[in-house]
Amino acid sequence: MAEENQVIHCNTTEAWEEQLHKGNENKKLLVVGFTAWSYGPCQLIGPILAELAKKNPEVTFLKVDVDELKTVSEKWGVDAVPTFLFLKQGKVVDKVVGAKKDELQTKVEKHAADASSTDDTSRTGATAIATAKASESATATATGTAAATPTKTPTPTA
Repeated sequence: MAEENQVIHCNTTEAWEEQLHKGNENKKLLVVGFTAWSYGPCQLIGPILAELAKKNPEVTFLKVDVDELKTVSEKWGVDAVPTFLFLKQGKVVDKVVGAKKDELQTKVEKHAADASSTDDTSRTGATAIATAKASESATATATGTAAATPTKTPTPTA
C-alpha cells in the first residue's frame, strides 16, 4: 500500500474493501478515481490526483482500475472513465465524470472543508456546552455570594 498523502492503488477486491472500511471507521472523505491505464485522459489526470493527495492529507485518495476491478466499478455505477466518487461513510456525496481538473480540485476543497467544519462544529458545540455550564456555575456562585454578603452603605459623617 501507499504511504499517507499519496494515491492508494486498490488492485484487489480485498484492498478496496479494506480502504472502504478504514474510510468508514475514521470518517474521512474518500476520493476514488476509477480509471483505465490505457486511456489518455486517465493518464493526464493521474498526476493531478497525486498532487491533490499531497495537498489534502485529511482526505484519502484511492485509485481503482476498472479493468482490474470490474465488479467494484459496476457495483458503484461507473460507466465512464475517469470517474471520481466522493464518499463519506460509504455513501456517495459527489461525483466528477471526466478529466476535469478544475472541477475535481474545487470539489475536493469543498468536501474537505465540509468534513473539517463538521469536526470543528462538533468540537465547538462541546466547548460551548462546557463553557455555558462553567458560566452558569460561576453565575450561581456569584449570585449566592452576593445574596449572602450584605452590602453596607457608608453613612455620611457630619
